[in-house]
Formats: sequence, structure tokens, C-alpha cells
Amino acid sequence: MENQGYTGRGVCVAVLDTGIYPHRDFDRRIVAFYDYIQHRSLPYDDNGHGTHVCGILAGSGVASQGRYRGIAPGCCLIGMKVLDRSGNGRKEDVLKALDWIIRNKDEYGIRIVNISVGTTYGHSTHRDVLIQGVEQAWDSGLIVVAAAGNRGPAPGSVTSPGSSRKVITVGSSDLMTGRSGVSGRGPTAECICKPDLVAPGNRVTACAPGAGNGYGVKSGTSMSTPLISGAVALMLEKYPCLTNGEVKRMLLESTDDLGLPHNQQGRGLFNLKKFLAH
Repeated sequence: MENQGYTGRGVCVAVLDTGIYPHRDFDRRIVAFYDYIQHRSLPYDDNGHGTHVCGILAGSGVASQGRYRGIAPGCCLIGMKVLDRSGNGRKEDVLKALDWIIRNKDEYGIRIVNISVGTTYGHSTHRDVLIQGVEQAWDSGLIVVAAAGNRGPAPGSVTSPGSSRKVITVGSSDLMTGRSGVSGRGPTAECICKPDLVAPGNRVTACAPGAGNGYGVKSGTSMSTPLISGAVALMLEKYPCLTNGEVKRMLLESTDDLGLPHNQQGRGLFNLKKFLAH
């Protein structure tokens, strides 16, 4: 599916995940879809994770009479299916998707890349290829927002590519402590403090695939990440000329300190009102 119905309006977000179901809440805002798993042309999601992420990011809430509305219901979406029905994928497909985004970002108006995908990354003599891929995207001017992963609470548990120094790495504020303390923690293998900030991610209701246009509940840093991507989309609607570095600085200035170590909470809990007041 290529450039279907793109009008040039609204910030466009590319979402690397399990796909996207054409839920009513996305209206006609799915402007492209690329399937690196089964190479199908029309949008689908045989897992549900990607649709849920997109719902948090951009769902209009129309199917729930506004009850389950996403953060940025005016933005456009590009679904990049890089994970299969079990949520597994290959680094090579993620890299292909990132390369496509870099080459086509101007045509589609892509400003943000949401990556609720992660893999373990330890000490190595070779830099992780996913980190190289997202940093190439960042250097091209894209705003890359990645999950810290759910491998916590041990130190050094932030997954790749969220362990990149450059990208905006998001942990879950309500999954940091106790039995549910799975949110990935730094430092990274390069001794970088991560995550950058945290946002709610526990038991979030958002869009689910299926003809009923219903909703489902999921938890994890994958759910926290699109909240930040959506906030960035709102900011870019307000100030389209912001660079990725400026956006990252504004995000880090828009947090509330939870009194936890920086390698657990980053700068703290994201505050949307504070962010949009810039």
C-alpha cells in the first residue's frame, strides 16, 4: 500500500511493530503500509500489539464515543510490519524499514519514528546494528522514540535500540517497582544513563484488531512509548520547524522528578501540560 489518501496535512508517524488494523479510530489516516513479514499490501495486524500502540498514539476514540482517545488523533500513520504474529522479528527487517523511512520521509511528511520493539544487547566489540540504524535515522533529522524494554528491573536491562545515546528512550512510570517492576533500566553497555524519561504503561486500553472495532488492555514500555510520540506530534503541529534535538531537550525539561535514580526514571515522569506550554 503506497501513498493512499495522503493529503500533506498533519504530522506523520512511522510505527515499526506487528502491523496496524484499519480500526475506525484511525479514520483515513493510515497513509501507507509496508509488510516485511508476509509482504501483503493492505494493512493488517495478526498480533494486536501494533494496533494498540497506534491507538495510544493516534486513535480518534470515535468507536468508543471518545472514551479511548489517543494522544494525537490528528496525525497520520505509516504501519511498518516488522514483527510476526508472535511478536518476533529480524533485525534485518527493522533496518530495511528504517532505510525506507529515511528515503521517503520528505514525500510522506514523516517526522517521528515510534519503535516499541527491543532486543537484548550486551557488551560487544561490534556496535549493535539496530543502534546504528536508529542513529542514522536520527542523523537524517527524524525524531526516534524507542521503548526501554520489559527486561527490568536489573541494571543494564534497557533493550536495543532504546540503548542508543541519541534516541528518546521511554520507560514505564508504573512498571518500575515491586513485582511489576519490568521497565528497563540503565546504564547501557556504553555507560549511558537511560531511560530518558518515563510515562504510564500499565493496563492501558487502546484499539484492538477485528471487525468489531473494539479495544484491549496491554501493559509495558511499548505502551508508554507512543504516549511520548503522540505528544511530540502535537508539539510539531504547533511548531513544525523544531529539530529532533530541540524536541528531546523540551521533553527532558517537561518531567516531574519521582525521586528515583536516573537509571530508573530518567529525568522523571512526563508532564504533557508542561511540555505543551513551551
